[in-house]
Amino acid sequence: MATEELKRQVVNFGFFKVDPAWRRLPAKDRERGKVQFCQVATEWGHSGRMNVLSYTTVGMRADTDFMLWRICYSLDEIQEMTTALLNTELGQYLTMPYSLLAMTKRSTYVIEHQHEGQADSRGQLRPGQHKYLFVYPFVKTRDWYRMSLPARQGSMNEHIAIGHKYPQIKLNTTYSFGLDDQEFVVAFEGDQPEDFVDLVMELREADTSRYTARDTPIFTCILKDVKATLDTLG
Repeated sequence: MATEELKRQVVNFGFFKVDPAWRRLPAKDRERGKVQFCQVATEWGHSGRMNVLSYTTVGMRADTDFMLWRICYSLDEIQEMTTALLNTELGQYLTMPYSLLAMTKRSTYVIEHQHEGQADSRGQLRPGQHKYLFVYPFVKTRDWYRMSLPARQGSMNEHIAIGHKYPQIKLNTTYSFGLDDQEFVVAFEGDQPEDFVDLVMELREADTSRYTARDTPIFTCILKDVKATLDTLG
């Protein structure tokens, strides 16, 4: 029987938007709702069942305010935690305009080489070491899958080589085939946004870029603890 360390992880990037009416509530009511929400998120994060990282998107996008990156081993736990969050007083004023669902999986193309700090050979994620997160859903064209594996590997070798030029940017790739609308969710962590801008610009010139069907919306997120994240709401 496989141990828990060998299980593939369930990964969710849940984006929340607060109703403007919440900001017109008395300060004590807003604070009580934040305390309730923070308690639920913290309890789940400390339960040993789930890794929970919180990010603010206030000022980064108009359609989301914050994001919870949740990593566990069960779809049911994502649902159970979300229900508990929405049952708080703050949760009653929240919507989820985006929720990207995926799982970890051993890479098809990166077989031998592993970056320091990247997901290990079983695809286990170890996030949260960098201030900024850049995350987006990703879909390839059907023509990509019609190519032979050696041809795809050749294109990916160029793609991987470009990534090696930016070791300060950590890539977390998760797989959504059959689970969600996208095929992958890619999440890049870093401490200098300009490094990510330069990486993406260079990747646009790679052969693999010809086979991109969709890679938006793109979310720029700032890592904070749950209380500090909620305080950015007002």
